[in-house]
This record gives sequence, C-alpha cells and structure tokens, in this order.
Amino acid sequence: MSTMEQPLFPDMEHSKYEFSPVAGVRLGTACAGIKKAEHRDLVLLELAAGSQVAAVFTRNAFRAAPVLLAQRHLAGNMPRYLLVNTGYANAGTGEQGLQDAEQCCRAVAKLGGCKPEEVLPFSTGVIGEPLPVERIISALPTANAALAETGWEDAAWGIMTTDTVPKLTSRTLQTGGQQITVTGMAKGAGMIRPDMATMLAYIATDAAVEQPVLQQCLQQAVAHSFNRITVDGDTSTNDACLLIATGQGDVTVPASGEVHDAFVQLVQEVCVELAKDIIKDGEGATKLINIEVTGGQNEAECFTVAYTVAHSPLVKTAFFAADPNWGRILAAVGRAEIAALELEKVRIFLDDVCIVTNGARHPAYTEEKGRQVMARNEITVRLELGRGEAQANVWTCDFSYDYVRINAEYRT
Repeated sequence: MSTMEQPLFPDMEHSKYEFSPVAGVRLGTACAGIKKAEHRDLVLLELAAGSQVAAVFTRNAFRAAPVLLAQRHLAGNMPRYLLVNTGYANAGTGEQGLQDAEQCCRAVAKLGGCKPEEVLPFSTGVIGEPLPVERIISALPTANAALAETGWEDAAWGIMTTDTVPKLTSRTLQTGGQQITVTGMAKGAGMIRPDMATMLAYIATDAAVEQPVLQQCLQQAVAHSFNRITVDGDTSTNDACLLIATGQGDVTVPASGEVHDAFVQLVQEVCVELAKDIIKDGEGATKLINIEVTGGQNEAECFTVAYTVAHSPLVKTAFFAADPNWGRILAAVGRAEIAALELEKVRIFLDDVCIVTNGARHPAYTEEKGRQVMARNEITVRLELGRGEAQANVWTCDFSYDYVRINAEYRT
C-alpha cells in the first residue's frame, strides 16, 4: 500500500480500472479548490427521470448537515442529482451547515432544472469547518458540463480523501436473454466502522426496481459487506450508501423469485468487493485480515468476539510486524464478555494453522508456522467458540506507523 497522494489528474491510469457504465447515470467532476488547488473535489451525478433510490446513513448522533438534508429530501422525493464534495464534512456546523447545504442544492437545481428537494448533498473531510459554498457553486457549471455515462472513474477519484486508490467495480447478470448491469464506487480509508454503510458509496443499476424492493436489497447487501468492516472502530458523521435503479435497461426485478435473488446476490458482490477494497486501502494498511468466528450461540456474540479482536491495537500492530504473538488474540477473545465461555472448547487458527486448543498452545504449533502466515498480505483468523451453530465474520486491517502519521497530519 502506498500512502502517496493521488495524481492530480490521473488520466494515464484510466486503463487500470474496468467498469461498465450504467444507462441513466451521468457523472461529472471539477476542481473547486475546496481544500487544495487543482484537486478533484467536487462530483455531480445526474439520474434519469424516474430513477428509484434506496439509501442508508450513519447512526452517529452528530449526523452531518448533508446527511440530515439528504434524509429530509428523500422523505418526499426521488432525486435527480447527487452532489458530493470532499475536503470539509460540513459536520458539527449547526444551523449554518444546513443552510450551506441547502444553498448548494438550490444551485444544482437551478443548473439542472429541477426542484432543490430533488438534489441530495454529500460531504466528507474535516469536521467542524464551514463549507466553502461560493467555491462549490462556482465549480458546478464545470462539473455539469463534464457529465457523462463514462465518468465513473473520474468520480471515484473525486470522492477520495485519504484514500490512495479509487474503489470502483462492476458486475453483469444475464437473465432471459437480457443483461443487468450493477456498477459501484466507494471512498473510505479511515474513520471506518460504518454501522450502516461506508463513508460514501454509490451503486447503480440499469434495472427497473421498485423503491421498497430496492431498499430491502440494499439493507441486505450492506449487512453482509459494509457493516462487516472496520479500520479503527470509528463511525463517521457522514456515512452514506445509495443504491440507484434507473430503469433504463430491459430487465424489471420483481419482489421475489429467481431474478430477484440473482439481483440481490449481484448487488451484494459489488458491495463486498468495495468493502474489502476499503480495508485493503485502510490508512497505512499492509494486510487484509478476515476475523471469522464460528460456533457461537447467536450471531450477536460472534460479532462481539470478532470486533473485539479486530479493534485491538495490540493485535493489529502484531499483524503489521508479522509477529505471531497469539497471546494478544487469546486475550482479546477472553475480554469479549461472552458469558460462560468454556475455554477448553475454544480453538484459534491463523489460516489453517491451529495455534490454541484446550486453553493452551496447540502441541503441533511452532513460531515458524505462525510467522509464515503472518507474513502474508491476506490472513484469516478463525475463532471456534464451540458453543453453538452461529457464525459471523469481520474484515479489518493492521495498524502501521503510517496510520498514526496520516491521522496526526490530517489537518496540516
């Protein structure tokens, strides 16, 4: 993983990212100078008339002004435009933050010939700083002029903050001789333990899907992807994830049946890939770690154990050092507050190497075996609780020197 900033205009890198445009979604970007000069920091998405939108947002009590306004607008309207700015989160800005977000929505509406309530605002960046409204509004015509169905990659660059690479992927599905396309992009590298989605994610399909069906699909996909990742245990004030169905293709997804189930699986695959890409690009991360808990009495206690291990700084730094200090994992499992945990039934694995059984080190385990696993870029920690049939998994990353540096220097 590199911690270098993105190229200002990474046009030479376009061939690296393969994606399928989605009929009915056009995207444009601009350099508004919100925080840095000549930096793509403003993204505009135009949705075809009749598009249906499902959304989930952060559960953080200090929800940002754009989150509050987007929720308000969605309550009575289907959006025609999405506006995303980076640099400043417009969170912790009180009534002024709401007014600033509303002013930006009005400017988009005037440009696009729609109602302000048909515009959803999104912001990401430093909390507590006022939104530079004039700079955003001045750059809107440039973003609008750049609108194109092929604008996904530029947009994926434009929504980044401390990310080092864009997160962009597509899937297609053939059904009844027709094709469904699902394309998604996301951003996020730090302040990641979403509790609903990721910092920002936008997924679109050309299929026709009624909003209630779309919402159910999104919530199911999020539960198996973005809600299973953590970089540092921090939930952002600005998290948002949208699923857009333009209806511009040839397929209608019903409320149930084979086509519905295949569509749900397709969306989930896109979400899982984006979620894992976020962890791979975690601030300073060098390893993708899958914490897999089996044998729990219920899913909730499996998640409790998984997140306790995933959030342990001692575990995460051991992974960075490729140090098989398995006592740190053992201690984290033990403090997960699982009632009546029978230690002799617990087994701990690094990939396929058993390190703990019967409450002690496995007789066949050696430091060399553990070190070989810890040196890998992708590792599974499997925790068998031996008390039931439930299971759950969480993806996380290690903590390196760069995580501290990036966050210590975030505002400088």
